Amino acid sequence: MEIERAREDALVAAVAGATTVALALLSSFTGVVSVATLPTLAPLAVYALYLFSRKGGPYGAVDTARNWAVAAVVAGVVVIGVSAVF
Repeated sequence: MEIERAREDALVAAVAGATTVALALLSSFTGVVSVATLPTLAPLAVYALYLFSRKGGPYGAVDTARNWAVAAVVAGVVVIGVSAVF
């Protein structure tokens, strides 16, 4: 495995994990919103999609680790938004 690929994987994993932990903490300790367990795992689902979609090349200009990390954060924000409405 190339070191650059490992850094990209670690970046997306760290962002998805941090977003998942933030969702869980926001839901359980602050009481601002109540998020169920399964929706809390949405950022980790984005990470799983990242892992399984990167089996081989070539990758487009949009398929970057930064964009996947942003997608994980967006998934967390969407879960918060939907949970706040319902």
